[in-house]
Amino acid sequence: MERDFFDEAPCSSIAVDSVIRMGTAGVIWGSCVGPFDANKLGLNGIARASLVAKFVGQYGLHWGFFAAIFSFTHCGIQRYRGKKDWVNTFTAGVAAGAAFGAGTRNWKQVAGVTGLVCTLYHFADNSRSV
Repeated sequence: MERDFFDEAPCSSIAVDSVIRMGTAGVIWGSCVGPFDANKLGLNGIARASLVAKFVGQYGLHWGFFAAIFSFTHCGIQRYRGKKDWVNTFTAGVAAGAAFGAGTRNWKQVAGVTGLVCTLYHFADNSRSV
């Protein structure tokens, strides 16, 4: 019988794993968005590199922050309740979205992204390979 890593590992390890994965995704996204915005602004040289570096750091930090709050809350609630269901994902998404949204002040965008992330996470978590 195959054991699941997420059932045995401490919540802090799961949070660190999520931060590394999502932070890396944020860095990649920032490295794609940064040059695009630099082209729109007509920047070259040091100004362009500075803008790209700003986007890389900003997206990596934001995505990692969201992942840390989401995964740590999800794991803690799941262990507290002793159940694996959508309530854990929903509660963790609300907590992460609220923490992230407090700094952005764009609650509609945060609610949409949080809902999308929670839905994708729930489907991925409940899918089983054949």
